[in-house]
Amino acid sequence: MVTFASDSLTKLCSEDQLLLLDSIDRLRLQGINHYISLPQIIVCGDQSSGKSSVLEAISGVSFPVKSNLCTRFPTELVLRKAAYESVSVSIVPHESRTETERKALLAFAEELHGFDDLPNLVERAKIEMGITVHGRAFAKDILRIEVTGPNRPPLTIVDLPGLIHSETKSQTVSDVKLIQDVVQSYMKEPRSIILAVVSAKNDFANQVVLKLARAADPKGTRTLGVITKPDTLVPGGASEAMYVSLARNQEVEFRHGWHILKNMDSEKGASSLHTRDEEEAEFFRSGAWSALPYSCLGIDKLRSRLSKVLLQQITAELPSLMDEIDQKFKACKDQLERLGHPRATPEEQRRYLMDLSQSLQALVSSSTGGNYDSSFFTDARTELGYEQRIRAVVQNLNENFASEMSLRGHYRQITEPESEDEPHSSDQYGVVRISRDDFVDEIDKLMCKTRGRELPGTFNPMIVVDLFREQCRPWEAIARHHIEKVWGAASRFVNIVVEHAADTSTAKALRRLVIDPAMGRILDDMRAKTTELLSPHNSGHPITYNHYFTETLQKVRDRRRHGKSPEEILRKFFGGYLDSEQELSGYYNLRALAKSLEACRELNMRRFAANEALDCLDAYYKVAMKRFIDDVAVEVIEAKLMSALNKILSPMSVYEMSANDVARIAGESEETRAERDQLNKQLEVLRNGLATCKRFVGLRISGGRNIHTRANRY
Repeated sequence: MVTFASDSLTKLCSEDQLLLLDSIDRLRLQGINHYISLPQIIVCGDQSSGKSSVLEAISGVSFPVKSNLCTRFPTELVLRKAAYESVSVSIVPHESRTETERKALLAFAEELHGFDDLPNLVERAKIEMGITVHGRAFAKDILRIEVTGPNRPPLTIVDLPGLIHSETKSQTVSDVKLIQDVVQSYMKEPRSIILAVVSAKNDFANQVVLKLARAADPKGTRTLGVITKPDTLVPGGASEAMYVSLARNQEVEFRHGWHILKNMDSEKGASSLHTRDEEEAEFFRSGAWSALPYSCLGIDKLRSRLSKVLLQQITAELPSLMDEIDQKFKACKDQLERLGHPRATPEEQRRYLMDLSQSLQALVSSSTGGNYDSSFFTDARTELGYEQRIRAVVQNLNENFASEMSLRGHYRQITEPESEDEPHSSDQYGVVRISRDDFVDEIDKLMCKTRGRELPGTFNPMIVVDLFREQCRPWEAIARHHIEKVWGAASRFVNIVVEHAADTSTAKALRRLVIDPAMGRILDDMRAKTTELLSPHNSGHPITYNHYFTETLQKVRDRRRHGKSPEEILRKFFGGYLDSEQELSGYYNLRALAKSLEACRELNMRRFAANEALDCLDAYYKVAMKRFIDDVAVEVIEAKLMSALNKILSPMSVYEMSANDVARIAGESEETRAERDQLNKQLEVLRNGLATCKRFVGLRISGGRNIHTRANRY
C-alpha cells in the first residue's frame, strides 16, 4: 500500500503563508469558484510536452504517465490541510451537459486508499465522460481529485489537455478546437498562474502553448515558463544553445522567467520520486545547464518559486477579489429582491403584486415629481440615468416643442424688406418666406372675392379666420409628433422601472397584460385631447380676451405705419432732450413733427384694409400659439400622461384584479423557482466568501508586507 507521506508537498509554502493560502482553498471548497475566479496554478502545454510529469513532480501524486497517452480532460488536483488523510475522486460536469448527463456524472464519487489505484480510476472516469475508442476523444468535464492530510498545503493545481497542432486519425478538427477552447477558458481567468510547459524535443517557436499564453497574458505577468526534456538535446548543439537562451528569458520573456526540469523517462518504467530527483540533480551538475542560476533548475526550486508566485498572485488579487465578491453579492441580492418571496398560492401572488405596485408607484412618483434621491436613479450623464428622470425628459421635450412651434409653426414667414430671399421661397423648416407687400397683395385679392357689407377701408372679420387657419396649418403635425415622442419616452421609463422592480418573467407578463394595454389607452387619450385642442383653431373662429392681443396689435400697427416706434421718432426729432431732465426751449416746427408721425399713412383703402387684416392675423397668431403650446403641455402631457403613469399598476387595481390575471402575472414558473434556489445558494456562498476574506485584511506575510485591500470599507 502506498502511503500519503510526501515531503515535496510541504515545500510549496512556508508557515507564514499557510493561513492565507488556506483561506483561498476554503473559498474554493465553499463553491465560490463557480462565480469568482480564484488564484490557482494551471499546467498547460502541447500534447506530450510532459505536463503530467511536471504535475506529478510538483505534487507528489502519481498520474498515469506514458509516452503514448495524453490528458483527455482537465484534471483538478485539490490539496487541502485536514486532521486525517484521505483521497476522493469525483467529476464536475460541464455546463453544456444535459440534466440527465449531469446527474450521472455527479453520481461518480470514489474514495481511494492509495495512489496505486488512481490510474485505473482515471480510466473509469474517462468511460463515464464518454471518452472511448468509438466515442468522444476529449471532454470539458473536470476530474476532481481531493487529497487531504495534516501535511497537505492548501493548493489547487490543474492539468489541462495537451494542445494539438493538427487533426489525426484519432483526433478530429473539432477535438483540436475543443481542447483549445478548454485551455483558453482557464488561461483567461485573471487570477490563474499559467505554467507554460515547453518540450525541448520540439522547436519552441512552433509550440501552440506560447501563442495562447501570450494572448491570455500579454504582459507575461502571471506566466512561468517550464522547459522539459532537456536531456533529449544534443550537448553543445544549436538547439541546446537556443533553449539555454530561452531559459535565460532572452527569447520569450515572462516576468517570472523560466524553469528547467528533467522528468522521469516513462519508457524506462516506473521509478520513485526520490530517484527522479537524484537523476535530475546529477544532470544539471554538468553541461550547458550548469551555467544557469541554480534557482531555475530542478523540481525542488520550482516548488519554492511556485510558492512565491502563488502568494504574490493571491496578495495582489485579494483587493479586487473582495471587490468582485461584494459586487456579485449585491447583484445577487438585487436579483433575489426582484424575484420577491416565494409565491405558489393565490394569496402569496396577490401580496407580491401589491408590494410590487407600491414599489412602482414610489419610483414613478419620485421621477414624475423630479425627486431623484432613490438608489434607482443612476448617473444622469448616462443614457439610462437620463431616461430614468422622466420629469427632466418631459421638460426638455416641451421646451423643444415650444421652440419648434416658434420656428416652423407658421405657414408663412414675412421677410424684412432688405432680405435677399426670393419671394415665396421655403426655409430649412419648410416655412414659406414672403415679403409683406406680396402677402398684402394676396390678402387684397382674397378680400375682393369674400367682400360683404363692410365699409371701405375695413375688412370682413372672417378673412382673419381664413388667414389664421392657413397660418396654423403646421401645428397639427408638430403637436402630434411631440406627443408621440413624449409618450415613447414615458413608455421606456415605465419599462425601466418595471424591469428594475420585478423579476424577468413577472416584468414580461406585466408589460404584456398591464403596461402595454394601459400605455396604449394613454396614447389614445393624448391623441384625442390633441384633436380637441386643435379643433377650435382648425374649424372655429378666433376668440381671445387676452389684453396681450390688443397690445401686440397696436405695436404691430405702429411699427408698420412708421417703420419705427413713436419713441424712436420723437427721440430723432428732439435729439438728446428727450432723455435729459432739461426743459425744452426754443422753437420747434410742430408741422414737421406731424408730418413725421404721418409719413407712412396708407391712402389706398383696399391696401389699408389688407394691412389691417394682416396686423390682426399677426397679433392673434402670437396669442393663439402661446395658448396652444401651454394647452398641449398642461392638458395633454400632464393631464393625460404624467398623472396617469401612477395609476397603471396601483394597489387598488391589483386588489380588483381577477385571480386568473394575478396568477398569469405573478405566478412562478419552474425556472423562476430554480433561479431563486440557485440565487439563495449563491448568496450564501458569496456571503461566506466575503466573511472569509475580511479576516485577512492587514495580514502580515513574508518580507514584512501587509495585505492592504479596499475591503476595510465593508
